Amino acid sequence: MSLAEDPNQISRQTASLLLKIGAIRLRPEQPFTWASGWKSPIYCDNRLSLSYPDVRTFIKRALTQLVTREHPHVEAIAGVATAGIPQGALVADALNLPFAYVRSSPKGHGMENLIEGDLPRGRKVVVIEDLISTGGSSLKAAEALQKHGCQVLGMVSIFTYGFEVARQNFATAGIPLHSLSNYQLLIEEAQSMGMIGAAETESLQEWRSQPDQWGRDK
Repeated sequence: MSLAEDPNQISRQTASLLLKIGAIRLRPEQPFTWASGWKSPIYCDNRLSLSYPDVRTFIKRALTQLVTREHPHVEAIAGVATAGIPQGALVADALNLPFAYVRSSPKGHGMENLIEGDLPRGRKVVVIEDLISTGGSSLKAAEALQKHGCQVLGMVSIFTYGFEVARQNFATAGIPLHSLSNYQLLIEEAQSMGMIGAAETESLQEWRSQPDQWGRDK
């Protein structure tokens, strides 16, 4: 599967592949319920891409290209547990760089590590995440790396919902975020693939503007 040179085309390819394998599902009429309690017409599980060698390789190459383009001085890759671990390991291997990962909380036994791996102080790190929603857990991982003494150059993800709260959170933290694909491009690809019509598109756009309020009557 060839990798386009145009970043916008790569974004569209990524969205199309995730839709085709069912890693991203659109269901406006039968909303999903997130752990936060939000009702959502979309569910994203990019871990499914690992089961498809062609898609896995495409995403690995696309993430690697994105990291090297945006952060040419990267010295190590860190994945965010749990879904960012395999993606980060694949990118680190492609770049022949050290890899570590950040737990959501310190291990409850042994060394009680929060960061697993050998990352010396001052190491320039790019963090890999599979999905960005509000950015809270992702930025918590970045903060742990900073407290550890690493220099976090930025974060790279497969997909972002593009919430304003996420944009604000990353801006406040001073950490650049770059994603292979995003919600708007996903909707456009779903339309072009005939997966959604006008009514579904309208519902999906409404959710995007007020995700915490959408679907309260569903």
